[in-house]
Amino acid sequence: MALFEIALATMMAQAPAMASTHVAQDALLEGRNHAAIEQIENSTELDADDPARLINLGIARARTGDYDAARALFQAVIADKERIELETAEGDWVDSRRLARKAISMLDRGEFERYFALSLR
Repeated sequence: MALFEIALATMMAQAPAMASTHVAQDALLEGRNHAAIEQIENSTELDADDPARLINLGIARARTGDYDAARALFQAVIADKERIELETAEGDWVDSRRLARKAISMLDRGEFERYFALSLR
């Protein structure tokens, strides 16, 4: 899964008792990562430990070069007892832990570093 695809993959979370919630979707899609961080951290729509929130915050942090914080956010999703299905941009539903593991793999392969280098221009 490419970097852009994982960013798109975590935009909407849907739990049985909750309508779809966009988590800094526009800012992430437009590459405005600092704005995404601010929106996510100030959001009152989702719990602080919501997997969609943590994954999107991790993506934004990784894109700004804060790899340690991103890894910690992705690992928090993996360690969470609750699983949630997240809707991808393609309309697929994917387990939150699976997305978090893919994001960590991307960190390990340096894929976010490439994005960070491009964003500095």
